[in-house]
Amino acid sequence: MKPDLISIAPLLPAQMARLAERFTIHALPAADPERAAMLGKLADQVRFLQTTGFHGCDKALMDRLPKLEIVGVMGVGVDAVDLPEARRRNIAVTNTPDVLNDDVADLAVSLMLMVGRHLALSDRWVRDGRWLKTGQPLATKVSGKTLGIIGLGRIGKAIARRAAGFDMTIAYHGRRQQADVPYRYYADLAAMAADADFVIAICPGGPETRHIVNARVLEALGPQGFLINVSRGSVVDEPALVAALKAGTIAGAALDVFADEPRVPAELLSLDNVVLSPHVGSATHETRAAMCNLVVDNLAAHLDGKPLLTRYA
Repeated sequence: MKPDLISIAPLLPAQMARLAERFTIHALPAADPERAAMLGKLADQVRFLQTTGFHGCDKALMDRLPKLEIVGVMGVGVDAVDLPEARRRNIAVTNTPDVLNDDVADLAVSLMLMVGRHLALSDRWVRDGRWLKTGQPLATKVSGKTLGIIGLGRIGKAIARRAAGFDMTIAYHGRRQQADVPYRYYADLAAMAADADFVIAICPGGPETRHIVNARVLEALGPQGFLINVSRGSVVDEPALVAALKAGTIAGAALDVFADEPRVPAELLSLDNVVLSPHVGSATHETRAAMCNLVVDNLAAHLDGKPLLTRYA
């Protein structure tokens, strides 16, 4: 008899089929009373849970599943999982690092080019017929500029390698200086922003980095500087960013993540100096398949009593 598994948000069809070979899958309803009814029925038998970085798994859900042994997260970020509670209950938490590094780095650099060179605006300029009337405002050169990276982890390093191809000077801010990298380290994020033309945020979300990009940092980035966020919406003080963009405190921003996804502040929708993307850093066929397979592999490893491939906690 196959063990029960709760799925909060489905993987791709091929990987759900793989899960179904090993588990009896129960799709968790989004709202009560159906959700409560399922949890009540399965509470004493569910040991496996599959979720995403967006949906996570909070303490309330853990309370309803006292037999839970593992949470398989499709995504790198696990800030939506109550990690202290998982550790207290000895619940393993796995995520899907590394397999999405290239896609997120590609998107980060693409967004940098788009906002610096006004490429989204260029597209609208042609479609709206504005090109028939006047030329587009001049953009900003990217090659040879200074890039500051917030969070020089695996993806941050992949971004740095790509930026080197544009002859950019690279700096970084993080919790500590890394001994094995050639880039300049800034302990003070505002100081890095003051020296940078572009700043890319690729640090983890959570309480430690909440609003790390605030009004002070944006003021330091200045009217010629651009912010790109491919990390978590919580990293940026969104009202402060909106105010900075409207006032010309910074030149522009390119955002793949937002504070209250999928809701985006109306002010951002109306600004021409902003590029907006719907949290698609890892959204390619190849990478999403690799991420979903890694979720399945971790859950299957736990079922078989084998070491987990990518245990986060």
